[in-house]
Amino acid sequence: MPIRSDPDNVGFLIADVTRLLRAEMDRRITAEGLALNPGDVRTLSHAARCGATRQNLLAERIGVEAMTVSASLDRLEALGLIERQADSADRRAKLVHVTAAGEAMLESIQPIAAGLRTEAAKGVSPADWQRFLDTLKQVRANLSAARDQSRKESAAA
Repeated sequence: MPIRSDPDNVGFLIADVTRLLRAEMDRRITAEGLALNPGDVRTLSHAARCGATRQNLLAERIGVEAMTVSASLDRLEALGLIERQADSADRRAKLVHVTAAGEAMLESIQPIAAGLRTEAAKGVSPADWQRFLDTLKQVRANLSAARDQSRKESAAA
């Protein structure tokens, strides 16, 4: 008898919700007619979230290959939304900085994201929504700690 995975386990649920949120956000961004494609919006948003960061770390944070984020950064830089500056700790590396124009673009995207979050939370009490967010933060912290421990053990071996 084949083993069947529970379609409502935490991994599937998070993946499904992520996929649906991303697809709807992409649709809304495209419908808004912004000068950015949805991937560029994700890159800009993560760059703002991370602060000045190296391109390779930004790619890791987004979950894409370095070449993918590099192409997106090229487009964002051409639009004046980000700047790449030499990293004083390693001149070969570049740090990504969001410009004032990039911040303004993110401000125009915020209402789109807020509307999507409101729709996603429809029918959920504010207290339950906050507990949900707090739980996700704890799960993220647990998984980050497990990843860090695994890296330490690998480095020690």
